[in-house]
Amino acid sequence: MSMQIKDVIAVITGGASGLGEATTRSLIALGAKAAILDIAGERGEKIAAELGPNCLYAAADVTSDEQSRKAMEKIAAAFGTVNVAVNCAGVADPGKVLSKKGPMSLEFFSRVVQINLVGTLNIIRLAVEQMTKNAPNEEGEKGVIINTASVAAFDGQIGQAAYSASKAGVAGMTLPIARECADYGVRVMTIAPGLFDTPMMAGLPESVRVQLAQTVPFPKRLGRAAEYAALARHIIENPMLNGECIRLDGSLRMTAR
Repeated sequence: MSMQIKDVIAVITGGASGLGEATTRSLIALGAKAAILDIAGERGEKIAAELGPNCLYAAADVTSDEQSRKAMEKIAAAFGTVNVAVNCAGVADPGKVLSKKGPMSLEFFSRVVQINLVGTLNIIRLAVEQMTKNAPNEEGEKGVIINTASVAAFDGQIGQAAYSASKAGVAGMTLPIARECADYGVRVMTIAPGLFDTPMMAGLPESVRVQLAQTVPFPKRLGRAAEYAALARHIIENPMLNGECIRLDGSLRMTAR
């Protein structure tokens, strides 16, 4: 028997906005418990208060071992355990390798990789540690991890060197971690969204958003955060989904610019 959403106790990084918030709301609406792990304190507290006792906010920067460990301990203490981790925290800062200001700074590149790639691994390792303590279900399953890559991992645009590298890293480590975690009864999956209507996209002018939406073959629009959440739910419920990166992009292939 597969994991039921009502039995889910999830930690969701970046859960205070965009894809993470949609996933938090979706799981709680179906009876799960979910913890928002985010640096956006005010928003995280507000959402947790709105969603009630099945939701809590845990402040943490995913790049910090200490903060993330404390947050995971707080969540496990409040809810008893963690059996699902969804990694949505990330940044999409653009930057050319060589711009008018000169070569890309190594600090810029490192920061993007630290948040998107190292931050994802940080939460994976802490979640797996918790999940191994869980009692297995009839399938022998103890937990599910869902990461967020991007179509930029496969067809990144000019100015996306740091972002594409970080997201390709997330896609690339999915299988080896899934293979390792098979021994623990933990599945590991990654979703690679295309162009989604999230706060990351909200900063763009409306004309640019319309233009971008037109590049999606079908449906000709930006993805909805609820559609990411729907796939996350399906991954949780379908035990054969493991070690794979799923593009969720309306068959979009990004152009060079």
